[in-house]
Amino acid sequence: MTRAPWDILLIGGASGVGKSRVASRLAAVHTAFVVEFDDVVEAVQAVTTAEQHPDLHLFDRAGDAADLPADRVLDLQIATARALEPAVLGVVRNRLTVDVPAVVEGDYLTPAAAARAVREGSAAGRRVRAVFVHEGDPERIALNYAAREPEHGVQQERAEVSAAYADWLRREAAPHSLPVLDARPWGTLVSRIGAALAEPLTPAAP
Repeated sequence: MTRAPWDILLIGGASGVGKSRVASRLAAVHTAFVVEFDDVVEAVQAVTTAEQHPDLHLFDRAGDAADLPADRVLDLQIATARALEPAVLGVVRNRLTVDVPAVVEGDYLTPAAAARAVREGSAAGRRVRAVFVHEGDPERIALNYAAREPEHGVQQERAEVSAAYADWLRREAAPHSLPVLDARPWGTLVSRIGAALAEPLTPAAP
């Protein structure tokens, strides 16, 4: 175990690219606490209604995602992620009050929120870093789904939306100068994240 080179590490990426696994490995290496942002999303949605915060309940209002066109699901995913940006910053601000390093991972971490979190951390004298894991091949994502959720069968359409969302995250990360790393080869991802975070980082201002 080694001392973490960051106080908070944000790991973003689309569903099925391996964020949770790599977050767990990094947390074990650096004795860090893992925050799964999906849990925060569920909590926020549980204590709000579509009338109170419509942008947090877009999928509920749209009906079964399996019945929607892929481009519509992608639009809803992006809109929901943007609506959750204040929640991301809330988690980061809370973790900045704690001395235990933390890894925050989730599908709904946007580059815009991550960049703002890095800037706020820097202003507070804390080391907040962010990285996005990318997998653009829907076939690979479908295989990942099959390995972790065999009871759901082949989820090709979901994988295609996830790959499209991964590409959107990569494009959004570029203006903020945030590192985006290919999920493969998996065996080197932890070391590649370490190397990427060793580089100086100054996210562009909004």
